[in-house]
Amino acid sequence: MLARSVSRCSNKLRAPVSRPVLRFARPQCRHFSMPATGATPGSPPMSSAGMFAPFVGELDRIAPSFKINGSQIRVLQSPAEFYETLKDKIRNAERRIFLSTLYIGKSEKELITTLQETLRAKPELTLSILTDALRGTREAPDPSCASLLAPLIAEFGPERVEIRMYHTPNLTGLRKKYVPKRINEGWGLQHMKLYGVDDEIILSGANLSSDYFTNRQDRYHLFSSRDVTEYFANLQDAVSSLSFLVKPSTSQAGFEMIWPEDNAAPSPLEDPKQFVKESTVLLSGLISPKTAPLTAHDTTPAEKRDTSVYMLSQFSQLLSPDTSTEHPAVTHVLKTLSLPQYANSSWTFTAGYFNPAPSLTQLLVSTQSHNNTVITASPFANGFYKSPGVSGLLPDAYTLLARRFLRTVHQHQREDSTVLREWRRGTVGEPGAWTYHAKGLWVTLPGSKEPSISLIGSSNYTKRSYSLDLEANALIVTENEDLKKRLGEEQLWLQEHTSIVTRDDFAKADRRVGFKVRMAMMAVKLLGGAL
Repeated sequence: MLARSVSRCSNKLRAPVSRPVLRFARPQCRHFSMPATGATPGSPPMSSAGMFAPFVGELDRIAPSFKINGSQIRVLQSPAEFYETLKDKIRNAERRIFLSTLYIGKSEKELITTLQETLRAKPELTLSILTDALRGTREAPDPSCASLLAPLIAEFGPERVEIRMYHTPNLTGLRKKYVPKRINEGWGLQHMKLYGVDDEIILSGANLSSDYFTNRQDRYHLFSSRDVTEYFANLQDAVSSLSFLVKPSTSQAGFEMIWPEDNAAPSPLEDPKQFVKESTVLLSGLISPKTAPLTAHDTTPAEKRDTSVYMLSQFSQLLSPDTSTEHPAVTHVLKTLSLPQYANSSWTFTAGYFNPAPSLTQLLVSTQSHNNTVITASPFANGFYKSPGVSGLLPDAYTLLARRFLRTVHQHQREDSTVLREWRRGTVGEPGAWTYHAKGLWVTLPGSKEPSISLIGSSNYTKRSYSLDLEANALIVTENEDLKKRLGEEQLWLQEHTSIVTRDDFAKADRRVGFKVRMAMMAVKLLGGAL
């Protein structure tokens, strides 16, 4: 299934299907940020702009951003709404469809049919898909994500359809040979979830498979902004140029993966060090606010641009030195909340796989905020519940990690201000059951009833997210009252199926984690992987 190209003749970013070649010079465009004012002891309460200033001043130095109107962001609620919106956007596409995801379910024939019908009806339309190579070929030579997508290339040709699969440089040689397929993703994945059509994009944590369309709760924001969409399209193009190309094949697997000679770096399987070196050159310019190729297509009047959207990326495995922007941005937001003037703020944090990076745990419990909520999946709502093999140990592993988080909350004497809620809607494997996969952060500032800051995207905020996976997110900072209201509604409806869990609950016999789980966690860590 893996074919080696004859040579690699170019280190430049490839020209994507029917897209202009990406340039790294930053076009002239207006950059807006909120005024840097602050409160001094004995002064009146800070204005809205004063409350925002400590956040946006540093964020402007961390990541590229655009200013839009809050009405250009639509918050979707359910898996069904996400799926129907995605299909509707695909059917109405005119120029381009680009999709980045961990994988597309091998049985997603309806989604593939929707893509086929639209491509047949619109000869100028192009399609670019980026998935992960490990997850996308896991079942091969049996039916897989790769074999599902390869016929699109056969029917419409490589000029209109491009399928790329990213392979981590961290899993090579003997490690790649002997690590079981069910857990090899612990060494790094293409994890971005970017669903772009023409000049709109859905950012989410959801993959493209039936459970994410029916009974797996996630988050989904639709951005109707050409500038935001173009930025993430460029990001997908860049990672695609560092990925294997899928081609149809008459083999049993139905596909082959080749490393094109004009890719931007050598194959990670042949020369992982040089792969990272050249990836660094390519990606560092894209994610820096000083050099990112930002466009200026939005015609919204400046006075109506009440919302900043910071484009955050975590590409740690591809950058040396690591200049990723997500972890620094989240760190800055939480550090700012530790300032005394934010004592009346609050935050909600959620991750379906609860294993926040140790630094984030310390930052969360060190904020001055009150009425804080952490939402995570109950073991009975974890997608790995009763999964065969080693992966079946994961729900108990996340239970242990949640218990450790509550211990940290207790040690910092934050139990009165921070609660842990477990999300459960039935039991995995039983009729009508749902799983939980949402992730994100909401911050409500002093004097406000609704969140002004929210983080949406693919990251699970784990050590793995910050060292091994490729993540793409958007940090929203808004003064738009309607958008704040909708963000507030989002964090509330995600709590509808939750209940508070305490240290006493974790001490019960049925919540204790066995030695086998602890040993498995240690083994993954020793082998260089992460949950």
